[in-house]
Amino acid sequence: MTSRILIVEDEALVAMELRFVLEDLGHDVVDSVADAGTALDCARENHVDLALVDIHLSDGPSGVQLGRRLAEEGLTVLYMTANPGMVMGGVSGPLGVLSKPVDETGVKRAVDYALRRRAGEPVEYAPPELTVFA
Repeated sequence: MTSRILIVEDEALVAMELRFVLEDLGHDVVDSVADAGTALDCARENHVDLALVDIHLSDGPSGVQLGRRLAEEGLTVLYMTANPGMVMGGVSGPLGVLSKPVDETGVKRAVDYALRRRAGEPVEYAPPELTVFA
């Protein structure tokens, strides 16, 4: 299932590796951005299916609020963070959180799950790397 994905990650090497993984899986990475404002602009200017959002961005811990706003605009959102405790109580809007570090298999399973949910396809369970909010 090919989709258009936005990466919101301020660590350049992490963003680059994630881009390579997603493109190898056949997805179109719309952009990779490091701050909330640029992410919102990019999401509004492009048709984006899924946003992978880090919690701590170059403009501070703005990823949680960004995830909510992107979800309100119709995007499916997965947080990716080394600090999953910041959102483990759940956040209204985003689908869930993927704990970093995560390997290529974990990214593939989480992205596949999120895109199937977005498409309304039945999914039996979430992959173990992903904590689903609701």
